[in-house]
Amino acid sequence: MPSSDLLARIEAAKRAVLAQTDLLHREFGRAESRWKSDGTRVTAVDVAISENIFRELGAQFPADQFFSEELAETDAPIPVTAHFSWVLDPIDGTNNFALGIPHCAISLALCERGDPVYGVVYDLSRRTLMHGGPGFGVHDGEREVRVSTAPFTKETLVGFHSPFDKALLPMASGVLSQFKIRGLGTATLHLAYVAEGILDGCVDFNVKIWDLAAAIPLVRAGGGEVQFLNGEQLPMKTFDLKMKKIVYVAGSTAMCARLRELMGS
Repeated sequence: MPSSDLLARIEAAKRAVLAQTDLLHREFGRAESRWKSDGTRVTAVDVAISENIFRELGAQFPADQFFSEELAETDAPIPVTAHFSWVLDPIDGTNNFALGIPHCAISLALCERGDPVYGVVYDLSRRTLMHGGPGFGVHDGEREVRVSTAPFTKETLVGFHSPFDKALLPMASGVLSQFKIRGLGTATLHLAYVAEGILDGCVDFNVKIWDLAAAIPLVRAGGGEVQFLNGEQLPMKTFDLKMKKIVYVAGSTAMCARLRELMGS
């Protein structure tokens, strides 16, 4: 049975994310943005959502650790020492959000001993809260969902993000030649859609742990796998804004094996 401490945090996480959806919709396509030193976009809404969610959760769980791409006070690695910690991407798909493209999400992960055990993802495009974790199932609003185990066909859909490092293009070409591709501009939704069976699988070469943390428990709970191809990432030992980009595949066991075969991994 899940502990009362875990259950309390799960309910608090859902409330905290839902409390920010009005702000997300109100400022969609309107928020002014700036560019950070690493070349990524940030808006005032990213910062406000981070502050609001962590203020609410911090008041309830002061012994927990809270990690957000937008609120880190240092770019040095921060050790994960608390039993419970949280990883937040306040708007995954900030470029889409700022430009008025609706594929973006609030992404909040609850971690236990550094491993994501429950994820809460608000999908702006569908106005839907996705949430779940191992032992809890995966929920799309009120509907329970699972990872697709359908046979591969010419209609099989794979979420994909072209590699920034062009040396990885040979790994990408095999995937591109075999499956229909969807590139939404948000790693969180690619992975969450795998958990729900909307996408059959996904591949990415460019992500950081905050892009994935909330959707990883969704995939695991839905009967799928997230396999890292350039070093194991979990449990998280540190939160590091300068971490190397993650290369991974996700989907059913069969899908992950096929993707890795096509990528030569």
